[in-house]
Amino acid sequence: MFEYRKTGWIECICGSMFSGKSEELIRRIKRGVIAKQKVLLFKPEIDNRYSKDKISTHNGNSYESISIKSSSKIYDYVKNKNYDIIGVDEVQFFDKDILKVINDLANNGVRVIVAGLDMDFKAEPFYPMPDIMAVSEIVTKLHAVCSKCGSEASLSQRLIDGTPAKYNDPVVVIGASESYEARCRHCHEIKRD
Repeated sequence: MFEYRKTGWIECICGSMFSGKSEELIRRIKRGVIAKQKVLLFKPEIDNRYSKDKISTHNGNSYESISIKSSSKIYDYVKNKNYDIIGVDEVQFFDKDILKVINDLANNGVRVIVAGLDMDFKAEPFYPMPDIMAVSEIVTKLHAVCSKCGSEASLSQRLIDGTPAKYNDPVVVIGASESYEARCRHCHEIKRD
């Protein structure tokens, strides 16, 4: 499936909403392009906030990507091709097989860069991110600015009609500033029934 190269590793960019994860992923991909490396970028089909065929940041930057439903589809695009860098945005929205896929890629000489939320809106680990962080050679945790007090924000506050979501609300709700704010641990709120 792959040409064996004794290189390859996994880089994980994580943090809260509005911390610049996609921006950092795009920056690293563009550096690869400047270095004349062969790159390919993926995102989950569920993330349709800005564009179907681009990874977009909240501040308007974007980069061409392929939307896929399941992580195993990555194999279809990389088979018999020698990509130097594979990027995956919003990795937390993929199925549990994403861990195997990115490990296979890295074990076969590909630099894999993933970006995603490390915590859900409840301030709990957002799987499979803890497992991805554990197998990554490089983990970069980014922070946003708390929308309430201005401190370092590491959490994503989900809002429903301007008030904090309830603990039992669904974990996956696609949205941006209309549904989420960055918050520090002291300003983050969860309504418990």
